[in-house]
Amino acid sequence: MMATEVKQTTRAQESTNAIERLYITMRHLLNRGFYKPSGVSGNALRNALLLLRPEIYGTIAEDKAELNGLIYVLERLPEGIEECRFINLTSDEGFAKSHLKPIVPPKRRRNCYRIDDEQMNIEITRGRSDIYDILTHLTFLFVESDKISKRVLVDDGNATIRDWDKLTEFVLSEEKNNDEREVALIHCANILGRTFDEVVDIQNKLKTAKDPDRFLNVMYWLGKLAIEEETTGNKRTITFSPLLRERLGHHIHGEKWADKIKKTLKAHNLMHRPLHIISANMHSVMNSLFAKKALAQEFPDNESLDIYEALGSEKHKSLNKKVKNLAEKNGMIFLDDESGANIDIQIFDTAKFGKQSCCYKLPADISEEEKPVIFVMDYAFGEQAYETIDELLKPMEEDDEKIFLNVDSVSIMGKAGILEGGKGDLMIPSAHIFEGTADNYPFKNELNGSDFEGHGLKVMEGTMVTVLGTSLQNRDILHFFHESTWNVIGLEMEGVHYQKAIQSASQIRKSIKKDVKVRYAYYASDNPLETGSTLASGGLGTTGVKPTYLITDRILKQIFNL
Repeated sequence: MMATEVKQTTRAQESTNAIERLYITMRHLLNRGFYKPSGVSGNALRNALLLLRPEIYGTIAEDKAELNGLIYVLERLPEGIEECRFINLTSDEGFAKSHLKPIVPPKRRRNCYRIDDEQMNIEITRGRSDIYDILTHLTFLFVESDKISKRVLVDDGNATIRDWDKLTEFVLSEEKNNDEREVALIHCANILGRTFDEVVDIQNKLKTAKDPDRFLNVMYWLGKLAIEEETTGNKRTITFSPLLRERLGHHIHGEKWADKIKKTLKAHNLMHRPLHIISANMHSVMNSLFAKKALAQEFPDNESLDIYEALGSEKHKSLNKKVKNLAEKNGMIFLDDESGANIDIQIFDTAKFGKQSCCYKLPADISEEEKPVIFVMDYAFGEQAYETIDELLKPMEEDDEKIFLNVDSVSIMGKAGILEGGKGDLMIPSAHIFEGTADNYPFKNELNGSDFEGHGLKVMEGTMVTVLGTSLQNRDILHFFHESTWNVIGLEMEGVHYQKAIQSASQIRKSIKKDVKVRYAYYASDNPLETGSTLASGGLGTTGVKPTYLITDRILKQIFNL
């Protein structure tokens, strides 16, 4: 009798299964309404994350603490969350009208409210991707929290080690000096299984003027809550408000956001004009249109990128103001978002551009009615890209009449992880595929690699993967994508969602023209296949200036028919 050979499961397959389990568990918990991180469901999330071992979370699966991943997570969660036993995810339920001040994480646009000493409420207005992002980061924190608890509890949980007692003494003391701080860092390093050098480095990265001991305070609270769970049974709890569960997926915020935009376009008599939608940041299009003219005196060399590097610096706020003033004098409309979508808007009416104001020229024979309207929207987050663009491309309904937008093009410029290359290099996709599904969206990209040659940047062309969360990617999955016949060049979170909305509007709903032009271009924020080059290694700094403005320039040249 022949023995049947059982094929060994590869690490890529195990990792894919782990991601699937994470998302199924998260959706189950959302439907259920609550979970305890130390309970059965919380452990399922932890085990899946530990099996996955995402690149961004470094040494999460080892006994020693993961410090770079900790910084990455703390930048995306509200300050003080490590002190809270109860974390409540809510919809926009009117907390802004209360006495509570919103806490906004530095790297995520979400309003959070510290209700009392033990509870943090986090408003979810950007869809499921926001929930997945938060739960993944919280799971990382709980894993790190448990590592501390296991290292400091001794005698079957009846006592703590001396290092912990000394750290506690320092954190709770009123008066602190540098010598005592150094001693506390030595004790903390021993608890975390890290060197004194590493701990001092993280301390310096995390400290603020308001809280010079933020790192030590975070470590203390993470350990304290985990120890109390073990010794007193006071469990941490994550809850989802009934209103959040009811509203999720219904485009509440996207509809409000799109309605305000259409009313503004109608009020300025722009509905019938050729509309070019650009998803980008709130500075690159405005600067590309007006900066060289506005700052001709300060920067006589028009070909240099110095002007854009200066505009991105905190030292040169007066330069930004000068560019913005010129833009506003020449028809720029700025819409500050009040819908909860957290996506601001700029509208540029090229018919109102004065002579010698704009850095680009329209063809001489173009009529006023044909002059383009450029609509710039700030970045969406994950599934929110579908919600916003889907609502925007629907016709405006007024007095039983449907008024359609005259959309000529949709351009998406974004940051993404590159699989071959380094920070600042370019990716020009020909298709988006959705991780974990059979969904794929090929399209004709108006941009191509040759548009960006000769600028000293590597330019990749191929398929982009839209992932459910960048913080869940590990090397094994990415190697599989990169080396398979999918010809994957990078990963990001919105491409599929944008293209799904564009295709349904142009091909199925027919609310915009069938031959609408699409442009996608990404620049690399990180290379998750390279150790030390993940998002946790820090931001792009000035490296992002060149690709940002190269992509913006190419998009604008096509819109202006140059």
